[in-house]
Amino acid sequence: MLLAIDIGNSNVTFGLARGSHWKHTWRLPTMADGEALLYYEVQITNFLLENDILAEEIQQTVISTVVPALRATFEKLAFHLFRTQPILVGPEVYPRLRLRVTRPEELGTDLYANAVAAHYLFKQDCIITDFGTALTFTTINAAGELLGVSIAPGLKTAISSLFQKTAQLPEVPLELPASAVGKNTVHAIQSGILIGYVGLVRHLLQAIREELGQQYIAVATGGLSSILHPLKKEFHSIEPNLTLDGLRLIGEEIGLQGA
Repeated sequence: MLLAIDIGNSNVTFGLARGSHWKHTWRLPTMADGEALLYYEVQITNFLLENDILAEEIQQTVISTVVPALRATFEKLAFHLFRTQPILVGPEVYPRLRLRVTRPEELGTDLYANAVAAHYLFKQDCIITDFGTALTFTTINAAGELLGVSIAPGLKTAISSLFQKTAQLPEVPLELPASAVGKNTVHAIQSGILIGYVGLVRHLLQAIREELGQQYIAVATGGLSSILHPLKKEFHSIEPNLTLDGLRLIGEEIGLQGA
């Protein structure tokens, strides 16, 4: 089996694959303090025990991280728990794959994994919209060239920032309100951010297509991709595990080459 680990700013997402099938996926909060190594070791070990999975069944580990402090932590974990040298996705790995990147040192490994998966799955001009801690739009063409990325604060980031920077506004749940006209403080924030983000996503997709061509399909991913229901028709496909799929495909490709 292959274990894919996507380390984000808010969550660490794990995927355990047998072939192309995800046998298990689960999430843990991101911790980057001095207790991180012990915390993740205990959590992973418990998960394997609860699901009757032997450590030796995991033959390959692929890791993406946008939290540099956790890179060495998970490299140690993979070697200690599974006796495998993990594939650490980064600029040094990109040239070994089919997707071409102009500025590899500036591209997040999660965005690269998204692009690999979208190129493999759809094989056409594509805009990948990732609803995570950041809201990102990664554009690739059918020839396998990553053309560029647009970045905005994610939904949760926007709401948390508003809560932290204003003395009298409460932190609110991520729920799309029925009305654009807020009747109370919570609904007012939900309207401004969540309904506002519907317009942001639609406009940015339109702007990219006007620049590059209307044939670009849009694909959504990320833990918050299901919240903005009015955008459902904007997307050719919603792929919650797109980043994990990309990590799995990277692992398979590197494995064929001989890591």
